[in-house]
Amino acid sequence: MRIGIFSRWNATCGVSLHAELIGREFIKKGHEIYVFAPYVQSASLWWHHRIIKEDEPFVIRCYEEMDPNFRGGKIDEEKILERDFDLFIVESYTSIPYGAVEALVKKLDCTKIVVIHEGSGDDIRYDVNIFDHVVIFDERYYEVVGRSDKVRIIPYPCVPVKRGSRKFAENILTFISFGRQPVNEYEDYIKALDRLSEKYEFVYKVFRSDGLLPFERGWLKQERKRIKSEELYDYLHSSDIHLLPKGKTDKVVVSSTLFQCLGSLIPTVVPNTRHFETVDKDAVVIYTDVDDLVEKLVRLIEDEDFRRKVIEAAEKFVERNSAEKIAERFLELR
Repeated sequence: MRIGIFSRWNATCGVSLHAELIGREFIKKGHEIYVFAPYVQSASLWWHHRIIKEDEPFVIRCYEEMDPNFRGGKIDEEKILERDFDLFIVESYTSIPYGAVEALVKKLDCTKIVVIHEGSGDDIRYDVNIFDHVVIFDERYYEVVGRSDKVRIIPYPCVPVKRGSRKFAENILTFISFGRQPVNEYEDYIKALDRLSEKYEFVYKVFRSDGLLPFERGWLKQERKRIKSEELYDYLHSSDIHLLPKGKTDKVVVSSTLFQCLGSLIPTVVPNTRHFETVDKDAVVIYTDVDDLVEKLVRLIEDEDFRRKVIEAAEKFVERNSAEKIAERFLELR
């Protein structure tokens, strides 16, 4: 089939990762894809969007996102309409030019699918009924789009399992975090590790693509670096426990970072926020406050059986939601 994907691409956000995971699987299955991505200048106005590598030949940058005040936005339609498609997938998110997308979709003569990334119905600025299928990640998203015969639940895809060779705490116990989350989202981890430092020797490696955290500890090793997706598992496999920072939100949301990292089979610790409501509870270690975090980190460190069960559950979750299986479910909608 010839498949069009309207989405961010090669960027540091969950919209881009979703499109890339299924898009690359389409290619593996022998399909031809064209990716219609935003101009870098407009997309970079949003703090969580950064281009991380050079575009492939099938990527065509042809639209302008709305600015952070939700103004502007347009599409160079001819770059899309000059091609024919069997399937056209729109990754819908809060800064795409909704009006222009709606006009475009009505002109396309193919199966049209929208993937909902918005966390509330108020964020969506077009009628999703212009599409043949409305894809949501889990049942919580009925809050966003309502219930209809067009709605399909297809979970967010996972990066495949790849095992590391490191023995737990080999050389020194190592924690890792990466990304560019707000500073306050790291505070629980710093407080918990302050307490653990009285009992254990360890290092906490933090890779930040923006400024470093304003904390100084002997065990805290920071580097200003944006880790590329193809090297991420190498970094995770050089560590023992992944500390994933996320803030609270009332919106429906998933953590693309978790789905990107679980396949490394490094135990991941997360706060009790909406990002992780539908993840198998045994596949991640969820904490409620700093005291609970300290208790669960100690258990991960000292209880080998508990650690093994977390890893086994993570592997089952990743295999059930592999990018290959998820991509196939999109193709079945044709």
